[in-house]
Amino acid sequence: MITPQERAARRADIAQCCRQLVLTQTAVQLCEKATPRQEEFLLQVLRAELVQRDHNRRARLLARAGFPAYKTLEGFDRQGVQLPRTLSWADLEQGDFIRDHRNLVLYGPVGTGKTHCGVALGYAACERGLTVRFFTVTDLVMRLSEAKRAGTVERLLQDIQRADLLILDEWGYVPLDHDGAQLLFRVIANSYETRSLIITTNLEFSKWGSVFTDEQMTAAMIDRLAHHGHLVVFEGESYRMKHALMKER
Repeated sequence: MITPQERAARRADIAQCCRQLVLTQTAVQLCEKATPRQEEFLLQVLRAELVQRDHNRRARLLARAGFPAYKTLEGFDRQGVQLPRTLSWADLEQGDFIRDHRNLVLYGPVGTGKTHCGVALGYAACERGLTVRFFTVTDLVMRLSEAKRAGTVERLLQDIQRADLLILDEWGYVPLDHDGAQLLFRVIANSYETRSLIITTNLEFSKWGSVFTDEQMTAAMIDRLAHHGHLVVFEGESYRMKHALMKER
């Protein structure tokens, strides 16, 4: 037998579900004529709809992010990763750096797990309901250049700005022309103190100028990234080379 207090609490739960689903409070009003079992069934239906909507939203976020593969931090080898004193793994896993609009520069040789780590942090952010976009730098600059020629670059930049976290992979792998570097600078400048950036690179800061052709613009990029940023250093042998089939005899 349900008590009046339990029934009132159930109706409060129904009202809360209606608010979350952006429904009117008609369901709560109908409860005046419903039996306790009918109220319980209605609450189960509303909760199931909330769960399904949350699942669908996360699926849309993951699809929209553009990740190259599914990666998590579970089983990730952290021994070769040096975090600065101002950053912890808990900070990364819980996404505190995204909330605070802090940047991460993941630096180290090819194959040491930078992209894996960046994608894993992006996946975790999507699971928390945040908007994430993943690009290789070459692909992003190509899209920006094409949009500029088509007269739609502002629309693309606005779309990128909606992200809570922007992941730029393979930073500095391919030299950019002046126009491409300027477009990339706009992305960095627009993100300053408004969203978090994760950049993966095997190029030390002192060599960025050779990639972006303009020393002054390069210095401005580094300044914006470093102001609210952390340098995470990856060391060790390339994972891909270590486990390459070509090495087997």
